Formats: sequence, structure tokens, C-alpha cells
Amino acid sequence: MSIDKGSLYIVATPIGNMGDITLRAQEVLGQVDVIAVEDSRRSGQLLNKLGISSPMIALHEHNERQVCASLLKRIEQGEYVALISDAGTPLLSDPGYFLVQQARQRSLRVIPVPGVSALIAALSVAGLPTDRFVFEGFLPAKATARQQRLQKLRHEPRTLIFYEAPHRIVEMIRDASVVFGPDREAVIARELTKTFETVHGDTLGKLLQWLQQDSNQQKGEFVVLIHGDNEDKNAAIDPESERILLILEENLPLKQAAALAAKITGKKKNSLYEHGLQLKAAKESS
Repeated sequence: MSIDKGSLYIVATPIGNMGDITLRAQEVLGQVDVIAVEDSRRSGQLLNKLGISSPMIALHEHNERQVCASLLKRIEQGEYVALISDAGTPLLSDPGYFLVQQARQRSLRVIPVPGVSALIAALSVAGLPTDRFVFEGFLPAKATARQQRLQKLRHEPRTLIFYEAPHRIVEMIRDASVVFGPDREAVIARELTKTFETVHGDTLGKLLQWLQQDSNQQKGEFVVLIHGDNEDKNAAIDPESERILLILEENLPLKQAAALAAKITGKKKNSLYEHGLQLKAAKESS
């Protein structure tokens, strides 16, 4: 196989099982002049197992802009450069965006060498809708910021995909259960392609209990998938349902009025609540 001179190769590597390395990835990594790696110790172990001796240069979130200048110069001079992350496809919650952006701005060729991606692997086995999804990466580490981000996604109709760290997985599922409701369907995919691979689906409330009852399930690398919001926010509210909502709102806060109106009319609570907000906004602007 011949590879193009003066090119940047974005190479996917295994997320656990070494058998997932592609033949093309091995060939490219064995022929390039230098491999930009997120962590030289982890990538060094991978390359040693593959029998690859190409030199490495560290490229991570703290030095990416400084290292990029030298890498781009080498590519412009006709060298082969590859970029890999610690595991999976580079740039997905990993460094590399600035390097790729700058390479393309300089009209340098950027070539994908596709392979494993944890989010796609998880989505393929989760049993949640796959036709439309959104990848949110890691949520904020602090509780308040995490809850605010989840609130913004509360009515997102597409399947939601997150990465999460083991020391935050319980808090993340707890917050998701509060924001989306304990009955929202979700899947936790843990340690994909590794010895203790687990793909467990249930409601958010029951997933929280499952994690709390078994500390072993709190270890490893996580992909969390949450079913999108099924509720049609624009569902028509008929005049009778609106009348009941308005009567109840005279003596109750809107949230309670919507909940009670939902029990009386059979309409969705959130639809009634959203309709009440629209009525209130229209009244205030008139």
C-alpha cells in the first residue's frame, strides 16, 4: 500500500479489543514519519503490540496549539503524519480539532482511516432509535452546570448519547432521572469490547437503583444513551382542555394546574404546561 505524501491521517484505534484494529490502520501507522498521540504511554503499548516503531509526538489539550505548528510544517514539507487518540476515533471528545482545522485551512489533505467509535458501537446494540441521534460527549463535572445542560436537552426528540467517567456515573444518572423523569428509557454501555462488557437498558429510575446496588457496575468507561422525548410539544390543546386549565390556574400554580388538568383531560402534562406558558406570554404582551 502506498500512502500520500504531505497528508494528515486520522486513524481510529481499538477501544479495548485488539482484534478491532483494521489492516489499513496498521499499514498507515507503520509507514508514517510520525504519529501524534494523546498519551505516549498508552499509545506506546498499542504500537508495541502491533510491532510498529514509528516515532511518536505527544499532542494533548494542553499543548495542541504549540505542537500543531511543527506538525503542519512537516506535512507541508511532504512528510506523513498520523493522529491517534488513546482509544477509538480521534476528535470525538479527544484532542485534534485544532490540528485538523488548521490543516484544512492550509489546503493540506486530511484522510480518515475509519474504525471503532464507542458511541457508534453503543448505539448499534442499545435498541434505541438510530435514525436520528445527537452526541453530547461528557457533561459538565459540576452538578449545577450538568443539570442546566440536561435541562436544555429535556425536549430533544433524538436519541441522546453521552460519555461519562466512573466517579460521576451515579450522579449523572441521578440528575438525568430528575430532569427527564425516572420513567425515561435509557441504556448504559460499559467497558465495550472488553472482558466485563455490559449493555443494560431500563428506565432511568431503575438504572440508578441498579448502579447503586452493584458497585462493580460503577467501574470502567461508560456510554450512556437516553431515549429522545416522545412528546409532541405542539400537540393541539382543545378548547375544553384549555378551559379546565385556565380555571385550575386561577387557584393553583401553573405546574400544579397542568398536572391536575392532565389527570382530568387525559392530555400530556408537559403539553398543557407549555400551552399555559404560551397563554401567559400572550396575555402579558397584549
